Amino acid sequence: MSEMRESRGSELDRLVELLTGRRVVVLTGAGLSTDSGIPDYRGPSSPPRNPMTYQQFVGDAAFRQRYWARNHVGWRRMDASRPNPGHRALARLERMGVVTGLITQNVDLLHTKAGSRRVIDLHGTYARVCCLACGALISRMALAERLEAANPGFADGVLTDGVEVAPDADAVVTDTESFRMVDCERCGGMLKPDIVYFGESVPKERVGAAYDLVDNADAMLVAGSSLTVMSGLRFVRHAAKQAKPVVIVNRGNTRGDELSTLTMDLGCSATLTALADSLQTLVVA
Repeated sequence: MSEMRESRGSELDRLVELLTGRRVVVLTGAGLSTDSGIPDYRGPSSPPRNPMTYQQFVGDAAFRQRYWARNHVGWRRMDASRPNPGHRALARLERMGVVTGLITQNVDLLHTKAGSRRVIDLHGTYARVCCLACGALISRMALAERLEAANPGFADGVLTDGVEVAPDADAVVTDTESFRMVDCERCGGMLKPDIVYFGESVPKERVGAAYDLVDNADAMLVAGSSLTVMSGLRFVRHAAKQAKPVVIVNRGNTRGDELSTLTMDLGCSATLTALADSLQTLVVA
């Protein structure tokens, strides 16, 4: 046990050494939000998940009905979630001038709730809905009111069952066949969460802004991402190509491990809090 503590202590020392005096861009994934009660996709203890693809959503009304029924429950749980110590540590590091920007693959808005200011929500957020026909954007709360009017009592009946909610606000609800969907009030078009689905591309301007954050930083910190999908891995590759230190804090292996300067198989909340505490001590000293 003492050897394990010493090993973790030396890793933290190495982490602090790598990031001291450097401007750090942070890339986060679902593993950062598990301590806020939001399960991740690919963590060591996560059950198999099959998120809906863009093609399924736009191509099959039954898939859309299932998604909106489950989302009608799930978005409420996500909206009620609160930042954990990992989110708060990153916001503190930004206030200290260490973190210069944050790219998140999460749609839960917990970085913004924690106080981080320069955040790129790479895959969008649960809180907005867009019309695929006319491009209109509405709040998820406004849509919730319309869906509740069309499905009175549906969410209330499910919320008492303690359902699990996935990182994309998809709740595990089985009885969805009676759920009634609604269309865009402006043009009657198909409504979709303002979230980048699997099989869908991240908007180019958003990707460009994320690359700019990496270019203007001296190091990259990855927290809670397995880097399985290219939308996040490309930024790690970009930083490594520029010979910038890359630190990965994640439970389990990642696709970016061979590119990293330091890989820490540890939980995000404790590690990021310890990092912020250590760097703040150095600043005060």
